[in-house]
Amino acid sequence: MPMTAYLYPFLAIVLWAGNVIVSKLAASAISPVAITFYRLILLLVLMSPFVLAPLWRNRALIRRHWWKLALSGLLAMAFFQSLSYRAAFSTTATNMAIVTALIPLLTALLSVLVLGEAVTVGMAAGGVLSFAGLLYLVGQGDLSQALRGGVHLGDALMLLAALSYSLYGVLLKHWKMNVPAWQAIYVQAIAGLLFMLPQFLLLAPGSAALDARTLPLIGYSGIGSSILLSYLWIEGVKRLGPNRCSIFINLLPLMTALLAILLHEQMHAYHLIGGGVSLVGVLLTQVVQRPLTAARRLPAKGA
Repeated sequence: MPMTAYLYPFLAIVLWAGNVIVSKLAASAISPVAITFYRLILLLVLMSPFVLAPLWRNRALIRRHWWKLALSGLLAMAFFQSLSYRAAFSTTATNMAIVTALIPLLTALLSVLVLGEAVTVGMAAGGVLSFAGLLYLVGQGDLSQALRGGVHLGDALMLLAALSYSLYGVLLKHWKMNVPAWQAIYVQAIAGLLFMLPQFLLLAPGSAALDARTLPLIGYSGIGSSILLSYLWIEGVKRLGPNRCSIFINLLPLMTALLAILLHEQMHAYHLIGGGVSLVGVLLTQVVQRPLTAARRLPAKGA
């Protein structure tokens, strides 16, 4: 395996970390609904010249899977993105990255519920560790404070966003659609845009302004984190496989913390301890695969 193959998921995570920073910057500049809507518009405009013709030739397959693609778009393009932007109002970029890095663990847990996969020893131990680390993080180093005061709104929204993206991945695995990746992304973006449109039309004047402050944020969201990130991740999965690529998500908090220096965010001990414990839990989930319970296999739905 050439070492250059590892650059694809690594650069994808760098772009993902940049998007977390953009989310924080956008929180004080533009509505979460507006930036989600604009980034989808930009994605569709840039991809249309390359995707429309093959999409039309493949219309019979698209028609057969349209509702699955639409639901995928709602989960990944609308819910995940808009919840992430909204979470940025009330939590730090570092916290957002640590919660996002739980996606592999959440995916494994949802695979048990949705796909009937076996519970592994790593999943059980990793789930407990990750939950404890997350409580320590949101309690800012005090587990009792987290239990008394509950999870902060921003962290809760980010966890909901991570769950949405995890369910997206599990459903894609379950359905096994043979739609080409770029065509699937394009149709998902259309579904996400249609879902966001009514909310966009109800926005208050001024909350969706296009100006020198918001245009670069929309540009990065639409090009960097929607198109380039997707391309790098798809190529990484082709070369390394999904399991190896998912390990790179553990780098997200580190990359984000380094970039968060631009936002003057400080790294505290509870970030290192809580985030570190959570990520060890995620690694356990991926590495320790000895079954704890028998699998309850469900038939795949490819049609």
